[in-house]
Amino acid sequence: MANAASGMAVHDECKLKFLDLKAKRTFRFIVYKIEEKQKQVVVEKLGEPAESYEDFTACLPADECRYAVYDFDFVTAENCQKSRIFFIAWSPDTARVRSKMIYASSKDRFKRELDGIQVELQATDPTEVGLDIIKSRAN
Repeated sequence: MANAASGMAVHDECKLKFLDLKAKRTFRFIVYKIEEKQKQVVVEKLGEPAESYEDFTACLPADECRYAVYDFDFVTAENCQKSRIFFIAWSPDTARVRSKMIYASSKDRFKRELDGIQVELQATDPTEVGLDIIKSRAN
C-alpha cells in the first residue's frame, strides 16, 4: 500500500526481517533504503548478531539517506541485561534535497509498519549516531 505523503510502499520483507530481529534476534541491525524507481522501501543490509555497532555505522552512506533499525544490548545501573530497538532516520547534510524530502515524508508511516520501535533517533552526521548517544538514549 502506498504512503499518501510520499507515494512510497513498504516491501513485505522490511516487516518480516524486522520481526526476525525483534522476536528471534536473528539480526543485530537492518538498513533500509527507498528505491525511488519502484517507489518502495526495501531491505538494503542485514547485520549478523555478532556484528558491532561500528559495523552498523559503517553501513550508513556518507551522502545518502537511509532508515535503520538497531537492536542495542546494554546493562543497566542495577546490572540488568536489557535491549532497546532503535529506529534511526539517517539524513546526512550532503544528501540530495529531494532524497531528504522523500525520506522525511515517508518516515512516520514506515516507522508505524515496524511495531516494537522503542527509541527514535534523527541523525545528519556520524557524531549524532555515536555509541555514547545510543547508550544515553537507551536508559
